[in-house]
Amino acid sequence: MTKIISIALLLVGMSTASFAHNGDPVNKEIASSEITWKGYKVAGNHAGTVDLTSGMLQYDEAGALIGGNFVLDMTSIACTDLEGEYKGKLEGHLKSDDFFGVETNPTAALEITKVASRGKDGEYKVVADLTIKGKTNPVKFNVRTSNGAHIAQITVDRSEYDVRYGSGSFFEKLGDNTIYDEFEISVYLQPAK
Repeated sequence: MTKIISIALLLVGMSTASFAHNGDPVNKEIASSEITWKGYKVAGNHAGTVDLTSGMLQYDEAGALIGGNFVLDMTSIACTDLEGEYKGKLEGHLKSDDFFGVETNPTAALEITKVASRGKDGEYKVVADLTIKGKTNPVKFNVRTSNGAHIAQITVDRSEYDVRYGSGSFFEKLGDNTIYDEFEISVYLQPAK
């Protein structure tokens, strides 16, 4: 991909919720969602979307975020800043083994493993396991709540997931064709009421 892939996650799913009984956590499906990305290389950038297959957020009795998990449909990767032939070529390349290898790895997943308050209502520090191309690594990011939605940005090093194309970590003398290893995922999640 490219240096920073801005992925704003707006996760789409049918809404169902189970309510807490005797201190049990409350699990809420994601009611609406979308994932957008923006990536950078030395000579430019691209932006697009990815769909969510499923998503669930978990809350304690007081309504604080305590967990969650999400599955992304990597076969749905789309480019929104190009049209026609170039759009199709980039989308095909992103789906190829050079990048996300969606034929053998059609999904990516994020499983929240730890949540701590940042000291303000609706603001959290989160640790999660991110799985891309069958490889799982921990990621850390902050989450803020706005009008009931959770918003976050996650920085990921693609070289840790064997996403090698155009990476200076794997290839020498790429010059202007270098695509940066780090990408950023911007997240927007709206849980069911």
